[in-house]
Amino acid sequence: MPEALFTLIPLPPLLAALWIALGFALGRDRGEAGERGTARVALSAAGLSLLLVLAADVQALLLGPPGQIEAGTWLASGGVRVALGLRLDAFGLVMATLVALIGLVTLRFSVHYLHREPGFQRFFLGMSLFTSAMLLIVTAGNAVLTFVGWELAGVSSYLLIGYAYERPRATDNANRAFLTNRIGDAGFLLAIALCFAWVGGVEWPQITEGATDLSALQLGLILFGFLLAALAKSAQVPFSAWILRALEGPTPSSAAFYGSLMVHAGVYLLIRLAPLLELAPALAALVALLGLATALYGWLGALTAAETKGSLMYATLAQVGLMVLWCGLGWTELAAWHLVVHALWRAYHFLHAPALMHWVPRPARPVPAWLARRRWLYTAALNGFWLDAVGDALALRPARQLARDVESFEERVVHRLVGLPEQGSGVHSLARWEEARLGRAAPRHRYGPGVLGALMDSLSTALHWFEQRMVLQSGGGGLRRMVRVLGGYLQEVEALLSQPRYLVLLILATLVVIL
Repeated sequence: MPEALFTLIPLPPLLAALWIALGFALGRDRGEAGERGTARVALSAAGLSLLLVLAADVQALLLGPPGQIEAGTWLASGGVRVALGLRLDAFGLVMATLVALIGLVTLRFSVHYLHREPGFQRFFLGMSLFTSAMLLIVTAGNAVLTFVGWELAGVSSYLLIGYAYERPRATDNANRAFLTNRIGDAGFLLAIALCFAWVGGVEWPQITEGATDLSALQLGLILFGFLLAALAKSAQVPFSAWILRALEGPTPSSAAFYGSLMVHAGVYLLIRLAPLLELAPALAALVALLGLATALYGWLGALTAAETKGSLMYATLAQVGLMVLWCGLGWTELAAWHLVVHALWRAYHFLHAPALMHWVPRPARPVPAWLARRRWLYTAALNGFWLDAVGDALALRPARQLARDVESFEERVVHRLVGLPEQGSGVHSLARWEEARLGRAAPRHRYGPGVLGALMDSLSTALHWFEQRMVLQSGGGGLRRMVRVLGGYLQEVEALLSQPRYLVLLILATLVVIL
């Protein structure tokens, strides 16, 4: 089989998602009558991707892995070039097979599980988009394409956490997960920019091989950006709290996203970056410590969890923490095997969770005696070591405050400048205000129909307003008043920008520009 065909592996589920979205927008395939067509499209696309991956596996067994495949140039600007290609080495093929298989099984399970659900089409759209995103993450040949898949996975995760959008709890949890992951995405973008600046490209072999020529500071900054992305996506401490809220979505999406696939995306990235971790022992030690902390967090949380999906999620965090620990210690092969086995096992657990709740009539087992005796530890584990509150303080509250500041700026400055709440342009609103104040209509001149006539009419109105308010009133008193008004607006802007959070943001932006 021509190797160029293997570059199509992530494409069928993406096309299926677009087809489902188009059909839904046009009013087709809606309701129970549209379930069969939607399911067929999604399952066929996932099955086609799996067949392409299996064909690549067969070729790898007979002739060796295809390795780096390029189908062309995706982006070229000056000295910047991003290739459109995949990296199908042994590890990439294993991960692609895992993703395609679990994605297909989850979609098939969801056909009956979500039967007659109002959001059936929305769910299959999100799952198809997610399958395409994960296939792109594990097969992309460079960091930019990996980031595209990274973002598509985040968008589909946001959509499915907020699946029941009529419930405030669902939308709130979706927002929390989305905001937390944006921190990791910022690190990913920083690493990509630094790779272009210092390495000269973003192909994965180029990054891992070119790192040997970098200084310790340059290597540390690039690796820090990637590590921030990996830790946030795999919900490692201190980002662990968001993934427990993400269980708000339907059980099949929980199985694929947070039980078996997306939660391992950070581990996959760490394995890809193993040569860089070997060159930065301090960061490798930090990764190992955070992995160990997450494993302990998940273990203690599972002992106090009172419901099935929560206990499974804590158990998943414990296992993923161990994988991160292996990466920090340099045991990447053990981490890869652990990832594959755990993904299959945990997908089975999550998909069986609804039936398990019916099969097991007795309540959850009690907390172990040794933990119950240590009230401080039990309380901390029961509250998730208050990481949720920390996340609110560091991410959610600043984002909400920023939204309020933007709204305040719009109301205090923009609305006044354009004459809102009245409709129309700012000039005409001022003219109407002038007419109401003087109790008479300002003289108007008609310059004929059409766009040019309307433009001349607006210009005439503006000049008349300027003359009446600024030139003819009290020898320039109107102009002085306007200056005072504009000064008030600038004071409002200054008051908003003087908040400490904007000062910190300005300092961070300055550091990024300097570096």
